[in-house]
Amino acid sequence: MSNREYRPTLAQLRTFVTIAENRHFGTAASKLNISQPSLSQALVALETGLGIQLIERSTRKVIVTSAGEELLPYAKATLEAADSFVAHSRGAQGVLSGPMSIGFIPTLAPYVLPNFLRACRSDFPELAPRIVEDQTERLLQQLRDGQIDFAILAIPTDSTGLSEFELFTERFVVVTDENHPAAGRRDLPLEVLEKLDLLLLDDGHCLRDQIVDLCRIVHASPVTNTETATRASSLTTIMQLVVAGLGSTLVPESAVATECTRPGLRVATFDDSVIAQRTVGLVCRSSSSRAKEYQAVGELVTRALEDAVERGKAVIAG
Repeated sequence: MSNREYRPTLAQLRTFVTIAENRHFGTAASKLNISQPSLSQALVALETGLGIQLIERSTRKVIVTSAGEELLPYAKATLEAADSFVAHSRGAQGVLSGPMSIGFIPTLAPYVLPNFLRACRSDFPELAPRIVEDQTERLLQQLRDGQIDFAILAIPTDSTGLSEFELFTERFVVVTDENHPAAGRRDLPLEVLEKLDLLLLDDGHCLRDQIVDLCRIVHASPVTNTETATRASSLTTIMQLVVAGLGSTLVPESAVATECTRPGLRVATFDDSVIAQRTVGLVCRSSSSRAKEYQAVGELVTRALEDAVERGKAVIAG
């Protein structure tokens, strides 16, 4: 039976949420930087106070009970509200500070993080950004679970319960080996995709999906992993395949300065009338009260993106 006077502590709620998210006591204790006995005691105190079992324990696995699953969103909302209270108290002093977990997709992170993190140190010296690089779907799931505060990725995502804020739009360019007929051209029609042996990133990368969508417009068929027996999880690997003459690819302008200066590569651009681009945005939970703070940090991402694109244009211009 529950104690009607009982009120859980934030530490107890955080213990429950961390165990539920990780399904492992040892991992949860490590993330909270406490011992497993302390973790277990906090959970037992919470369950005793509420009069219900939240977590089933066994030697093999940890299971969240049906009652636990029902209460988990409320526990997360309570913790987020408490974090927002502290963040707003700092904001009232004109300071954006403390830890902030930010997700980045892999086709963006390497090209904006150096300038973004430098800008963070300059503009928000008391902010402690924690960077999580992952594919879009996993970032969205981490966002829903409260594991990250917001994510920088290609939008729209068409995800319920999340808010999206556009930051930047950047064009795609074509990367070929130096002997390709399209190498260095500045007037490519979209129909050129029909003539290219396009190499794509592995499944799960949003850039792959965006290129496939462009190919569908002109009924082109990009090279698939099953056809090439090649699996590439990064643009860096794709560039090496292009140098080796295995095909061509499309990359966003922000990646050009980093990825396209290797010997043997040439960059071509579409005609100005061709719309081949992606929109980068900031995505956060619609329930979050810190959207304005996240957008302030997002402005630094925009600045870093603009710089990366300008450096890319300089490479293209030669």
